Parts: sequence; C-alpha cells; structure tokens
Amino acid sequence: MKTEQPVIEINHLVRRYGRADAVNGLSLSVRAGSCFGFFGRNGAGKTTTIKCLLNLLKPTLGSISVFGMNPAENEVAVKKRLAYVPDQVAFYPWMTVRDTLNYFASFRERWNQQTEKNLLGQFRLDPSEKVNGLSKGQKTQLALISAICPEPELLVLDEPTSGLDPIVRREFIQTVIGAYQEADPANRTVFVSTHLISEFEGLIDEFVIIEDGREKLALGADAAREKFKKIRARFSGDVPAMQMPGILDSRRDGRDLEIIANGEAANIMNRLRAHSPESLTSESLTLEDIFAVTLK
Repeated sequence: MKTEQPVIEINHLVRRYGRADAVNGLSLSVRAGSCFGFFGRNGAGKTTTIKCLLNLLKPTLGSISVFGMNPAENEVAVKKRLAYVPDQVAFYPWMTVRDTLNYFASFRERWNQQTEKNLLGQFRLDPSEKVNGLSKGQKTQLALISAICPEPELLVLDEPTSGLDPIVRREFIQTVIGAYQEADPANRTVFVSTHLISEFEGLIDEFVIIEDGREKLALGADAAREKFKKIRARFSGDVPAMQMPGILDSRRDGRDLEIIANGEAANIMNRLRAHSPESLTSESLTLEDIFAVTLK
C-alpha cells in the first residue's frame, strides 16, 4: 500500500540562539488536505519553527521537508506552491490596496480574480486607498486576500486573525479558510499557529501543542476529544476521594465533584457509580480546554 507523502515533515528540529534553544528536537508531520493546528504559549517556538519551515531561518539541527523537498535547497519550487501570512504584516506604504494586490499577483502563476473581488467586498476594503492609511486589522485582511487568491496548495498562517474584530475574525475563519479548503479538499492544506483555538475548533483536524520548543501533545482533534473528558457527579452525602490513573485534575464544590480525565473516563465513571451519585455526566473537552490542561 502506497503511503501518501506528508506536505510538511519536520524531524528533530533544533534552532538555537546563542545558548538558548528556541526549538528543541521538534518533530511533526502534516498530511495533505488537513487543517493542522500549531499551538503553544508565547515564546514556545512556534514562529521560529515556521521561519525555519519557510527558509527564513536556518535550522541548527534536524531536517525539514515541504512537498517532499528541502526548502533551503528548493526555495522557489516550494514557495510557488504555498502562501504565508505572518503575525506582523508589512507592505510598501506608498502603494494602494490595488497596487499591492497587483504586485503580489505578478509573482503568481494563477490568481483568482473573483475571489479577490469577493474578499475586497466582504472586508470592505477600498482598492484606491493607500496602504499606509489602513488600520492593523485592514492590513491583516489585505495579507489574507493576497494569500488566498493564488489558491496555494499550502496556506501557512501565523496568528492570521491578529487585529481583526470578532465578527470579521469569525467570518474569515468560517467562510474564507473553510471555502479555501472545500474547493479542493484533497490538495489544500492549512498550517495554522494561533492563540484563538476556540475559533478554529471546527476546522482543526490534527494538532500539536509545544512548550519550550518541545512537543507536549500531538493528536487528531477527534481522538483528543474522545480521550479528554470532563466528568461531573453530584452526591447526596460526602463526596468520595478519587485517586486513580487518568485523573488530570479534580475539584470539589459542596456535593459536586468535577474531574478532568485523560483517557480513563470509562473507568473513572464506573468507580463513581459505585458511590451511587445522584447524577453523573461526561462531556468532551474543547481543544482550547485540552490546551489549557496540557500546559497546566
């Protein structure tokens, strides 16, 4: 059986600044057609990893493959197939919105004019306005348009909704990124680094959480929701003490007990049933909750 080549493959990546390791032995693999979440606190090594991925920084150790190629040795071949939106966007200030989009389009083999028109209208951007007159959020919108219109195979997003108001942010995530992938789901891949995990909840297929440049957790989104559960129980009398494998956290409040379970929810619930609770429920954690408990 043929194994499909990952769009991104990082093996034991190290990026060192002096004596400090911004990235320390990180490995991950991103399959084609997926939306991959890259999560971590500020300073965890996310942006450094992305810059190594794009050959904007040279790795100290380890290997990186994008579309099966080394981005340092095949930079043009790799970058013609992807688009990147950084956390801090910058444009030539003397250009208008129209000039800027024409400039970006000139480097691309394809450019969807209808998508450009739709997004300019959706974001209410005036093509004749000078870039230096745009707000931070509007500059982010312009960067997003320039990334979507070439219809790249890989969309690399580093805090892509930074500076957008909540309504525009939600609309962008649900309609723009969703529509980008749905147009060619087998071949369009999103690699997104974001703090706004809850807003990408419905799009993320797989994710990795990093801390201090190292992997803390890597799972498929559905597998993570199946593994991590919040269990609530109410008792008529004393709340039983619960100490067993799989309990990440527990909290008592009067007759109520709340437990965060890691892969042992069924066993924990069976133990709780033995104490005849008045009520017993279980629900999956959100990806944001999983992020929080993983780094607690």
